Amino acid sequence: MADASSLPVPAEEPPPTARQQTIALVDDDRNILTTLSIGLHAEGFATRLYADGETALKALLENPPDLAIFDVKMPRMDGLDLLQALRAHSRLPVIFLTSKDEELDEALGLAMGADDYIAKPFSQRLLVARIRAILRRSDLARAQPDAPSQANLPEPVVRGRLRLDPARHQVTWDGKPVSLTVTEFLILEALAQRPGVVKSRNQLMDAAYSDDVYVDDRTIDSHIKRLRRKLRAVDSEFSAIDTLYGAGYSFFDAT
Repeated sequence: MADASSLPVPAEEPPPTARQQTIALVDDDRNILTTLSIGLHAEGFATRLYADGETALKALLENPPDLAIFDVKMPRMDGLDLLQALRAHSRLPVIFLTSKDEELDEALGLAMGADDYIAKPFSQRLLVARIRAILRRSDLARAQPDAPSQANLPEPVVRGRLRLDPARHQVTWDGKPVSLTVTEFLILEALAQRPGVVKSRNQLMDAAYSDDVYVDDRTIDSHIKRLRRKLRAVDSEFSAIDTLYGAGYSFFDAT
C-alpha cells in the first residue's frame, strides 16, 4: 500500500496562503485521491493526502486541517474507526464518502459524529457545495467575541434546563456540557427557538444546511438520534425532543 509520501500530489505546490482553507483526504485509492485533490485545488483549496487511517489520525491531530474527507472502507484503520479515534480529541468537520450499498455505515458514521456523507458516485459540484456549507457553519461556530460587550452577538437560548450559546457554540443541559457538531447544534437551536412547535424535516434541513446542499430525510433522522444519545449521556431521562410521526420533531421546554 502506498504511504502518504508516495501519493501523486501536484509538484511544487505553493504553500497555502493565510486565507486558503485546507482539506485532508483519506482514501486508500490513489485515483480517488488524485482526482479529488485536483478538483479541490481548482476550487481554491489546499489539500493533504493520506493513504490510510493510522497515518491520517496522527497528522490530523498534530496539524489539523479545516475539514477532512474519509472513505469508509480502508484497510488497517477504516473510516469509522478513524472517526471514533478522532472524536476523542477533536471536533474537526468530517465528510464520509460511502458506496450506495453502505447505508448502515452511513448511519453509524452520523451517529459517531460525522458532519455529512456523500454516496459514490458523486459530482464535484455537490462535494464542493457541501464542503463550503460545512466550513461556513464551522467558521461561525468558532468565532469568538473580541470583547464581552461586543454588539450584534446572538443571545444565548435558554429553555428550561437547556442552554445554547450560539456565539461560543456551547450547549449545556442542567449545567453539564454537551459536545455537539455544528449540524447538531443548528438543528437543536432550530427546535429550541420555538418550544412545542413541530418542525418538519425540510425546515430542519433549511436550518442546518445551505440552499445548495441536498440531504434526505434519513440524514435528519440520524442527526436527531445522535442529539438524543448525547443529551441522554448527561441525563438518562432526557425526553425533550419529541417525534410526531409523519410531521417532524419538536422541543418541549423541560423544567
